[in-house]
Amino acid sequence: MQDPSHMTETRASSRRRRRDEAASRDRTGLRNMQQLIQLRWIAVVGQLVTILVVHYGIGIALPLHSMLCVLAALSAFNLASHLWWRKRVQVSNAALLAGLLVDVASLTLQLYLSGGITNPFVFLFLLQVALGTVLLRSPASWILAAATGMCVVALIMLPTPIAIAAHPGAGMADHYVQGLLICFLLLDALLVVFIGRIGGILRERDARLAELRQRAAEEEHIVRMGLLASGAAHELGTPLSTLSVILGDWRHLPSFASDAELSHDVEEMQVQVARCKSIVTNILLAAGKTRGESPVETTLHALLDDMAEEWRTLRSAAGFHYTRRCADDPRIVSDAGLRQMVFNVLDNALEVSPGWVSLDAHCRDGELVIDISDAGPGFAPDVLDRLGTPYNSTKGRPGGGLGLFLSVNVARTLGGSLTAHNRRQGGTTVTLTLPLSAIALEEPDDDE
Repeated sequence: MQDPSHMTETRASSRRRRRDEAASRDRTGLRNMQQLIQLRWIAVVGQLVTILVVHYGIGIALPLHSMLCVLAALSAFNLASHLWWRKRVQVSNAALLAGLLVDVASLTLQLYLSGGITNPFVFLFLLQVALGTVLLRSPASWILAAATGMCVVALIMLPTPIAIAAHPGAGMADHYVQGLLICFLLLDALLVVFIGRIGGILRERDARLAELRQRAAEEEHIVRMGLLASGAAHELGTPLSTLSVILGDWRHLPSFASDAELSHDVEEMQVQVARCKSIVTNILLAAGKTRGESPVETTLHALLDDMAEEWRTLRSAAGFHYTRRCADDPRIVSDAGLRQMVFNVLDNALEVSPGWVSLDAHCRDGELVIDISDAGPGFAPDVLDRLGTPYNSTKGRPGGGLGLFLSVNVARTLGGSLTAHNRRQGGTTVTLTLPLSAIALEEPDDDE
């Protein structure tokens, strides 16, 4: 049977992933709607200029009143859209379809009033179909394509107020050919600009969704590791406690108390059993489990100094250099995850650089920045590119690379980040950036 807590965490992770994916799609829809609004303003200005040039410049009598009314209605709709979507975050597929159908209807009316199918700008319908293909999901894209086709058929069948004479044989001297050229250049530019922008938005959405799915997979991996760590702790807790009791009894036996060498060995065994129990606790912390301890209130300076001193003592690191350059000393909660994360990175640094490890802590713009440096061989480029992924290790042993993977996820949980780069003089610097607000204690309200 599966652990109920594991199943609950898995379902919560799945719900969180679906919620993040939905939010990403909503932002994409809003950005696409904003692109449509911009394109519609360009269409309003372009239609106004074209109407005035054709009517007053070329001398073709257009029904100005009717065409300007259509243009005013389109402008009012676009202004209302701008105000409406400025206060919204979710744009549905139906909303995008409705906006594109309004554009198609407006273009159809303008073409009907200015020559119908004989108007060279009839090919602007292709722009609407292209936008619908990129922006809309099926069957909405097919609905837009069908609506566009019916509008073209209507322009062919219905008589229009005016007819534009076409003489393609005259070349550039013919107004119809000139209009075709302008229409082609306009389509060319608009397709490159707006389809390119929309394509970029969609690529960003896909990259964001891929990142969310990868993060969900990593969180699921951590949940499974937490389950295994919890089981291991339960299995190891009893024999370690038994060994501790037996060793304590041995120390009081006359045969052991009278033998200095045996007494020293028993004492050393007790130390090693205590260390094993500490390792089990650290495994639980690294796997995202808590020990049920109450939060400890401390200050930033005390937390950093205690972490540095504890790690130096436990690892007997003679070449350890610690620097603290934080002017402020806010009251914070001593976070066990932060401590374990820093210890993981320090352990990795000590393993590749036994002679020199540096921890430099400083504050910048409301953030705690911890730089941990070593003088080892550094990271290979492919390892740096995949920093924080499980089993991404330069040590070449099975199961390696979990320390940085867990550290990256702990930093992410606290709202921070963990990055690494190779030092110019050799070695690596791992940088942990954490908002102080994530661990700071809230000041009590005076009224309370």
